[in-house]
Amino acid sequence: MIRSCLALALFLAACGEETAGGSHDPSSPGSHEAGLAAFETVRGVLQHPRCQNCHPAGDVPLQGNDSRPHKQLVQRGPTGHGMAGAECTACHGPANPPDSYGAAVPPGVVSGWHMPPPELPMVFVGLAPGALCEQIKDPARNGGKDMAALRAHLHDDPLVLWGWDPGFGREPVATPHAEFIAAWETWARAGAPCPGG
Repeated sequence: MIRSCLALALFLAACGEETAGGSHDPSSPGSHEAGLAAFETVRGVLQHPRCQNCHPAGDVPLQGNDSRPHKQLVQRGPTGHGMAGAECTACHGPANPPDSYGAAVPPGVVSGWHMPPPELPMVFVGLAPGALCEQIKDPARNGGKDMAALRAHLHDDPLVLWGWDPGFGREPVATPHAEFIAAWETWARAGAPCPGG
């Protein structure tokens, strides 16, 4: 894990500041098509169970590889951290437990388990690709983030990165994280086009 993180850090440093901001050259042939193809990779990651389980259409998080409603009547709560007395961190600790504990033990992450707040739910479940794309880019619906801030979130947030190291019995995001970030960069450089737009 440490080696892959170091390799990813070196890769991203090599990408330079221009790609981090998502600038794009509209004269680049095929950039729109390349951007749309890259967004399909981005979409596939965001709508994988490891990501979409905390981005449901309602206030009940999902769990498991089959994205079923969370047990124990868990709810989003007023800040996205669960309801009083049943906060996410009551069960989800600061790290994944050892594999020897089995698959039924809640996973954990150092930054604390949570969902987006109710006023900005960032729904990934069930959205068509074009609608998901527009939502991601809209600062009014994504927490005020521009493309560079979104990229930083996807690269640095421990809960996001957990998707690639989810612990025993959980399917990690299939697309390697470096490939996901590269697809994000390609999409951003192309002007972040949306399918059907």
